[in-house]
Amino acid sequence: MFRKVLIANRGEIAVRIAQTLQEMGIQALAVHSDVDRDALHVACADECCAIPGDSPADTYLNIPALIAAARDHGADAVHPGYGFLSENAEFARACETAGLVFIGPSAEVIERMGDKVVARETVAAAGVPIVPGWSGTADAGPEVLAGAAAEIGYPVLLKAAAGGGGKGMRIVPTPAALAEAVAAAQREAAKAFGDARVFLEKYIARPRHVEVQIFGDSRGNLVHLFERECSIQRRHQKVIEESPSPALDPALRAALTDAALCAGRAIGYVNAGTVEFILDPAGSFYFLEVNTRLQVEHPVTELVTRHDLVRAQVQVAAGEPLPFCQAELRSEGHAFECRIYAEDSARQFLPATGTLAHYQAPAGVHIRVDSGVQAGSTISVHYDPLLAKLIVWGRDRAEALARLRWALARYLVLGVTTNIEFLQQVCAEPAFAAGDLHTHFLEEHDLLGRAAPALPDAALLIAALAAEGERGFLRNVDSRSAEVMELGASPWSAGRGWRNT
Repeated sequence: MFRKVLIANRGEIAVRIAQTLQEMGIQALAVHSDVDRDALHVACADECCAIPGDSPADTYLNIPALIAAARDHGADAVHPGYGFLSENAEFARACETAGLVFIGPSAEVIERMGDKVVARETVAAAGVPIVPGWSGTADAGPEVLAGAAAEIGYPVLLKAAAGGGGKGMRIVPTPAALAEAVAAAQREAAKAFGDARVFLEKYIARPRHVEVQIFGDSRGNLVHLFERECSIQRRHQKVIEESPSPALDPALRAALTDAALCAGRAIGYVNAGTVEFILDPAGSFYFLEVNTRLQVEHPVTELVTRHDLVRAQVQVAAGEPLPFCQAELRSEGHAFECRIYAEDSARQFLPATGTLAHYQAPAGVHIRVDSGVQAGSTISVHYDPLLAKLIVWGRDRAEALARLRWALARYLVLGVTTNIEFLQQVCAEPAFAAGDLHTHFLEEHDLLGRAAPALPDAALLIAALAAEGERGFLRNVDSRSAEVMELGASPWSAGRGWRNT
C-alpha cells in the first residue's frame, strides 16, 4: 500500500480524498496556489506544497510542478480527483515516467476515450447501442457535412470530438443553421480542447441522462455499481443527481448495466469510471461517452451501495483486487446530490466572488455535506465556484426528497450569492417530485433566471446573530420562513460588541 499520496486538486474533492487516505493510514499531500494557501483542503492534509501563482495553468494544471511536488515530498502515488488533469493522458504518462502510481485508468484508455469519435467506434464494435450519427474526417467540407446531416435527419447535434462538458456542442434545427453552427462549434472546440474536430449525431428530444458507475481491477474483474440519473442540467452541466433512476425498471436496468460492462470490457477498463447514456422517451438507450475518472456525483452511489469509491480506487491502484464482487453489490434506498455553487441564478448564473462571512451546512441523520469551504474562505475568480455537495439518503425517493428539501432550507451561506434558492425551486416542482425528468427540464418549467425571493429582514437579523458567534442561540434556521427553532440562551445577555441600533 502507498505511504503518501499527492492530491492534484483542490476544493471539496481534495478534502474528501484526504479523509479517505487518512482513514487508510496513508498521508495526504496537498498542493495549493497562492490564493488557496489558507484553503480548507490544505488544512485537512497532513502536508502541503505551494505552487506559485493563482491561475489554473500555473498551478493545478502545471504538470511539471505537480510531478516535482510529489517527488520532492516523497509521495509514491497521485490522485487527480476530477476536473483539472484527471482525464489528461499526458499527466498519467508523466506520473508513470516519474515512478508515481496514477490512481486512475491507464494513459492509453484515457486517450482513447477522450476522443469521442474513437470511443463511439470502439463501443459500437462491442455491440453497445450508439446514437445514429456521422464522424467523417477532419477536413470534411460544408457539402459533406450537409449531406451527412440530411441523411441523419434534422434536428442534429454537433459535438466536439476531443472533449465534453457541453463545449463545442450545438443543436442544429434546420439545414439553414448548419454552416453557422459548425463554425461556432469548431471555434469553441479549438479553444477548449486545442482540437476543432466535430461530429454529428441525431438530436433526441427530451432525453434522460443516465450513467452507470463501473469499476475494474488489474486482475480482470469488472463490476457495475448501478446507475445515476443526471437529467437536471443547465448548459449540459449537471445540477442535481440521484440514484437509482426513477425511469428504470429491472429489465431496463439490467440491459443498461450490461451495456456499460460491455463498454468497459472493450477498452480493458481499470479503476473507477462512468459510462454515460441517453435514454429516449420510448425507453431506448444510446451510448454517450466514458468518463475516465471519479465523477462529481459519486457520493450518491456511495450512499446507496455503502461502499467508499475512493478507498476502492486506492486499493486497485496499489494492485489489490476489487474489494467487492458483482454478486455482493446491492442498491438500497434512494440518494440525491445537489451542487452548491457561488453563483447568481437571477443573473444567468454569473459566478460570485467574495469571502464567506458565515457558513452553516445542515446536519442530521442520512445527510452528508462534502464541503471545500468554511467561514472565512475566499471564493476567487480563478476556479470553479463549487462550494460543496449536499447528499442525502432515504428509504425511498419520497423520503430522500423530503430530506433534501429540509436540508436545503437549513443551508446558510453569507458573503456570496449562492444557488440554494434555485435548488429549492427545482425540488419544489411537482414534476420533479413525480420523477418526470429530462435534460431540458429547467427550461420547460421556466426555472432558469427566475429571481430568488428576497430574504426577510428577520432572517438577516438571525444571520447576523449567528455570525456574531452566539452558538447557544442558533440551532436551526429555515432560510425561507426565518423561523428559529430550539432557542438556547438569550443573545442579548451575551452579545460581544454587537449593538442593536
